Parts: sequence; C-alpha cells; structure tokens
Amino acid sequence: MVGSLVATALWAMLPAYVPNNVAVLAGGGRPIDGGRTWNEKRVLGDGKTWRGTAAGTVAGVLLAVGLNAINGPASSAIGVELPTFPYHAAFALAFGAMCGDIAASFLKRRSGRERGASFPGLDQLDFVVVALLFACLVAPGWFGEWFTLPAIAVVLVITPVLHVVTNVIAFAIGAKNEPW
Repeated sequence: MVGSLVATALWAMLPAYVPNNVAVLAGGGRPIDGGRTWNEKRVLGDGKTWRGTAAGTVAGVLLAVGLNAINGPASSAIGVELPTFPYHAAFALAFGAMCGDIAASFLKRRSGRERGASFPGLDQLDFVVVALLFACLVAPGWFGEWFTLPAIAVVLVITPVLHVVTNVIAFAIGAKNEPW
C-alpha cells in the first residue's frame, strides 16, 4: 500500500520534477526581468531566463507524453495503476514548477539573498507547491484522482530529499555553482 502510494505520487510529479533541472542545463539567454531592479535589487536575476523557462516547460510536457506511452507496461511491471497525463495537466505541472521557481527567486531577491544563496524550505518546495496549485486549477478532476492528501504528503516529504540529491549531482558534474 505505501509502496504503491509512493510510486503513484512520484510518477504523477515527474513532469514537475524535471523542468528546473532542464532549465539549468539549457542555461543562458535573456533574463526574464531584463536586468530590471526593484528597490535597488534585481527583480529575479540572471538565472531566470526565457530559454530556461521554455526548455523546462517543454521538457516536462514531453516527459509526460513519454510516460503516457510507457504507462501500461510500467503499471504492469510494478503492479500499480499509474496516472496518464492529459496535455493540460502535464503543462500545468511543468509550467507551474517553472513559475514556482521564478516566484522563489523573486522572494529571495526581496529578502536580500543573492543568486544561488540557500533558502531552506523555499528552495525545496517552491516548484512543488505552485505545480500542484496550477494542476489543481487547470485539471481539477485529474488532480483529485491522483493527488489525494496521502499522495501530497508523500510528495512534500520525498521532494526535499530528491532536491538535495539532484543538486549535489548537478554540482558534482559542474552544472551548478553550489550544491543546494
């Protein structure tokens, strides 16, 4: 029961987990804030780019399409019914994850933190909260079927661990300048 809940919750979140990693790899491009400041601080910073946002969103949606293609065999292999992603749910999860990260960058700048500075809690859950919110608003029926309260609890507990592990890997391979 717990194993199937974890598998289902993680599968349902994959289109939201991938976008920020792809945005880092896509790197560079024009900053979303265009270099503008607010109260003498950058609005977002150079790390939030149009290219990264687009690449991350597209990657999340394409991952959902790929997951839909292998859903039957994957479900059979692990003995658990896994969600399929309607396009609007996939887009909401992927774009929501990117918007969550952008919102966190805005909050970091407002709190005086520089690009790359750690902000425990916010760094690990920003993209999850906004991705779930967007999915709930855009695909409420699908959301309610797959994101039960226990599934959301699993996501909120496991995501910080996954976030730390993927960031340490990205740092180790030189894709990030800091391991958080």
